[in-house]
Amino acid sequence: MRLRHFLIALLLIVAAPHAARAHPHVWVAVRSEVVFGPDGRITGVRHAWEFDEMYSAFAVQGLGKDGKAPTREELAPLAKTNVESLAEFDYFTYARQNNAKAAFGAPENVYLEANDKKIVTLHFFLPLQTPVAAKKPFSFQVYDPTYFVSFGLEKKEPVKLAQAPSGCSVSLVDPAPLVATDNQKLSEAFFQNMSPGADFGVKLATRAIVACP
Repeated sequence: MRLRHFLIALLLIVAAPHAARAHPHVWVAVRSEVVFGPDGRITGVRHAWEFDEMYSAFAVQGLGKDGKAPTREELAPLAKTNVESLAEFDYFTYARQNNAKAAFGAPENVYLEANDKKIVTLHFFLPLQTPVAAKKPFSFQVYDPTYFVSFGLEKKEPVKLAQAPSGCSVSLVDPAPLVATDNQKLSEAFFQNMSPGADFGVKLATRAIVACP
């Protein structure tokens, strides 16, 4: 049921010919900004998620005029559905500080846009419930625990700092390569039988670490 809700919400291409292949089924290129407030504390993370061509084609189907990409207004209902449904998955954004989970509130400034090639990007700001100082490292990862969706950071400047105090920096820690036994698990049957609470996606997720003097 959990997966079905996600499929419906994101208009995923279950009926497409390639849907029976192994995970993942959807690919997302991630750009993120860690946003600071006037007091120098981190207030949240601003995301831009660019979806793959196949998902984008289904998302914009029937939208747009004269062969042009649809407008933000036309995509607004889908953007609303996507973000509301992603709440169940913690917006696929997992943050920590002092070995404790940092909780996010409801997303803000949500919109979908399609470029000239009709590739769809979801934009939203994810505010922390309680802003935090970065004198102690703050980290976050973007991933789907079930690996139905593959989130990968953009190659060029995937994570930036916005309005950060002087001396703050961000570093990226790539995941360790999968061992042979993990690679052998990447079949549809494995993911269909995955136990509730399994967290396979974290093994493939890059960690962004923010630190300030």
